Amino acid sequence: MSVTKIIKSNPVLKKLIHWMIIPSNDFRPRLWIRLFVNPVRNKIGKNTIIRSSTRMDILPFNKFEIGSKSLIEDFSTINNGVGDVKIGNNTIIGLSNVIIGPVVIGDGVMLAQHIVVSGLNHGYEAIDISPSKQPVSTKLITIDDDVWIGANAVITAGVHIGKHAVIGAGSVVVKDIPDYSIAVGNPAKVIKKYNFESQNWEKVI
Repeated sequence: MSVTKIIKSNPVLKKLIHWMIIPSNDFRPRLWIRLFVNPVRNKIGKNTIIRSSTRMDILPFNKFEIGSKSLIEDFSTINNGVGDVKIGNNTIIGLSNVIIGPVVIGDGVMLAQHIVVSGLNHGYEAIDISPSKQPVSTKLITIDDDVWIGANAVITAGVHIGKHAVIGAGSVVVKDIPDYSIAVGNPAKVIKKYNFESQNWEKVI
């Protein structure tokens, strides 16, 4: 039996290991994880910049990868506690973004400011328990290459945004968005698609 399976099958051991990685009543990994484990385990491409004020809630039991020549701006939060976070090459994560896995972001993606991309949902069904204490569920968010997402948008769990799509500022994306589309609103709806025959962005009727 693998070490991982042994830990998962033993509640007491699992709780102890969890406490060693994350302090009680906290979500941020301990300093020794940030200093000694993450630099070895994480994959960060050449010429990529992660600003010093970025909150990296990166835990060793899930992956964090970012490609080359990408940028994570100040005051953003990256959290892989419940799922892997993978970011491609030449991608910009703007000021004060929140990225919670499981999330895959492609190459050449541009996220503006104050965007939430979260593959996590809290349960709420039991009315005698706070949602903060109920089990969580996760669904992978996929953002394909060359996507542009405007400021203050929210991308919800399970959504797939297609290649070169544009998401308008303040939009809440709850359904998949096709390639080469422009979507706006709450909930976001496609208002334009690119026509390769006419080589124009055309309104969706």
